[in-house]
Amino acid sequence: MRRRIKAIFIGSVGNLVEWYDFYAYAAFALYFAGSFFPGTDPVVQQLNAALLFALGFIVRPIGGWLFGHLADHYGRRNSLMLSVLLMCFGSLMIAVTPTYGSIGIAAPILLGFARTVQGLSLGGEYGASATYLSEVADRDHRGFYSSFQYVTLIGGQLCAILVLLVLQQLFLTPEQLRAWGWRIPFVIGALLAAVALVMRRGLHETEEFIAAKAVTRRTSSVRALASYPREVLLVVGLTMGGTTAFYTYTTYMQKFLRLSVGLTDIQTTMVTAGSLLFALCLQPAYGAISDRIGRKALLIWFGVMGTIFTIPLLDALEVARSGLTAFLLIAGAWTIVAGYTSINAVVKAELFPTSVRATGVGLPYAVTVSIFGGTAESIALWFQSIGHQRWFYYYLTAVIATSLVVYVTMRDTKRASAMGRHE
Repeated sequence: MRRRIKAIFIGSVGNLVEWYDFYAYAAFALYFAGSFFPGTDPVVQQLNAALLFALGFIVRPIGGWLFGHLADHYGRRNSLMLSVLLMCFGSLMIAVTPTYGSIGIAAPILLGFARTVQGLSLGGEYGASATYLSEVADRDHRGFYSSFQYVTLIGGQLCAILVLLVLQQLFLTPEQLRAWGWRIPFVIGALLAAVALVMRRGLHETEEFIAAKAVTRRTSSVRALASYPREVLLVVGLTMGGTTAFYTYTTYMQKFLRLSVGLTDIQTTMVTAGSLLFALCLQPAYGAISDRIGRKALLIWFGVMGTIFTIPLLDALEVARSGLTAFLLIAGAWTIVAGYTSINAVVKAELFPTSVRATGVGLPYAVTVSIFGGTAESIALWFQSIGHQRWFYYYLTAVIATSLVVYVTMRDTKRASAMGRHE
């Protein structure tokens, strides 16, 4: 038991660091966008920054395939170590990249390259960490333990917001943050990634991978994945609604509160941090519930409630004029979205046998996140820039409703799990 808890803790901490590094970009985009994209319209500057944020998602399928292949053939531990090393490099590169005023068009190009590196790292991190956490957990608590992937995922975002809050409140003026202070979180991220790399060296390999390696022959991971077309399509279908909702209430919500609701910088940061903390607490609770009643019920909860209440929630949030009201509305949204976020990793892991699990979880998930999650903020800001912000509400509802069809028709993976199969 102690060994299992230690493995889950180290795996989760590394995941937190990776997501902190990745989301520091979103948290500080309000401050550094002007340094890389010239102009006077803040919405357009944020849109340009969001497009580079989306670039990190476009390359995630490559990372999902590459690191999934490494995890399925050379071990979960080795894949996890390499992914956090790559994230360290990407964060350090952002920290030292000169501004547009110094090197012109080369500045956003270098920023885009750094985001590409981070996207490759994160694309590999999800599949490898979801597989690792699911495999080291015992059967009766797999939902609870695997929920810590999103605890640390959201925790990484929360840490990025808290760093912003500390800098805003205690150390730097808004002008200093825009001039050079936005580099600080990326330096912190690179240092934390180096620490996570050292910690992951002590991880033990999962027993399922060791057993599978002894009985399965090595083959192309993509060719092996082609033997499971139904499972691949299920990953795409169950992910599309959840990932779009997740990135709406995380990365885009900070801009929404500032540009649409009209909250101050401090109010925006406080509401964002508070809602992320609330969401973090929901994950293990929902994961534990899934261990008792199954995964399917929670997914249907998210699909039904998301289809019904997305438009009313966002309409109400748009006219909110206090931080407390905004927080309560976003918290209400999280009670719905947690039905997906808390268990999506274990559901995907339970679909595939050990020999192809990391690739099966990581690759189709990364493709879907690139198409739907990574573009959510850009689509929302584009609708806002052309004066039709509400169209995004309908788009989000339609995507969730599509996933609901998958939730209703799929089997409950808790009762029909592929965990333990090694073919």
